[in-house]
Amino acid sequence: MGLPRFSRPKGVDGELSPNLYVANCGPAVGLSFDTITSVFSTFGEVKGVYPADDSGARVIVSYFEESAAQAALKTLDGHPCPALGGRFLHIRYSIFQPPSQVNDSVPVSLVDSELNIPGIYLLHDFVSAKEEEELLAAVDKMSWKSLSKRRVQHYGYEFCYETRNVNTKQYLGELPSFVSAIVERISSFPNLESAADIVLDQLTCGISSQKLKFFKKGYLSSSRSMLLLSGEARYAWHHYIPHHKIDMVKDSVIRRGPRRVSFTFRKVRTGPCQCEFPQYCDSPR
Repeated sequence: MGLPRFSRPKGVDGELSPNLYVANCGPAVGLSFDTITSVFSTFGEVKGVYPADDSGARVIVSYFEESAAQAALKTLDGHPCPALGGRFLHIRYSIFQPPSQVNDSVPVSLVDSELNIPGIYLLHDFVSAKEEEELLAAVDKMSWKSLSKRRVQHYGYEFCYETRNVNTKQYLGELPSFVSAIVERISSFPNLESAADIVLDQLTCGISSQKLKFFKKGYLSSSRSMLLLSGEARYAWHHYIPHHKIDMVKDSVIRRGPRRVSFTFRKVRTGPCQCEFPQYCDSPR
């Protein structure tokens, strides 16, 4: 069973419903589902919070009572919400979409060139099946931190999902030895000219059942692969993990497995941002 689906009602937005379509709200703008639930629960019992689409910036807040939805819309729509950092929300009523109307399959690309995004490289079989087993065994010996949609481990520095940043004053130590060979292999990656000069010092291991999406550009899906984000792909595109259970690869329908473990390596910046895309940078703000 997938997540329930909703759509905006046709006609007058004033049509009452226990479900709210909330824009400028979601993981893509730094708001977790737990935070959203906490804020909207002040108006009544929340049945659930769901992605409204694949953007990561719009959610459906579903209440048990229409009166709670009405109170939340009246209070939060178009007004700054202090509990969400002063963010302005745009809210309308939403209606439940029957399962028969839902197509849960999504197109998947296995070749980076098909996305036509400069700076993105997908290398298949970057680690062997044996290395995959060893990496999974190594992280499963460690403690996982449970979040609303995933379980994570942080090395070097902790990645904060609320701020989408790291606290450079809290150094956790060097990266674990079980990824040393992987880090060395990344440093020799041919598509990254300065790879040898980049010292990777942050690692997030994460567990979920989803795949990565670049907004409005399709999907990438591949076991034991390495996905490199640089230049435009890294700084000018939003990318996140959408909530789907079925992928459409060419003419074949593939149901996802129950577990996806990712290793995300980063280089923590300590000085001012000097990238070529300042208009998309969070640092000035």
